[in-house]
Amino acid sequence: MNLPIDTPRKLRVREVAELLRVSKSWLDKKRLSGGGPPYLKFGRRVVYDMADLEDWAVSNRRNHTSEQES
Repeated sequence: MNLPIDTPRKLRVREVAELLRVSKSWLDKKRLSGGGPPYLKFGRRVVYDMADLEDWAVSNRRNHTSEQES
């Protein structure tokens, strides 16, 4: 994932949804069930660290559809 240099290090849920081109609802569900990117929680506020998003994206790279998820 090539991100613009001026992207902030911590992103809000809606910003991450837009960046990953998924719905906010999808991210909300993944926080409950697992399988989504790691996140940080400060009280009620949920944010995602850019380094975690990069790592998560790389760990979900696949070469074909029949590959096993890790």
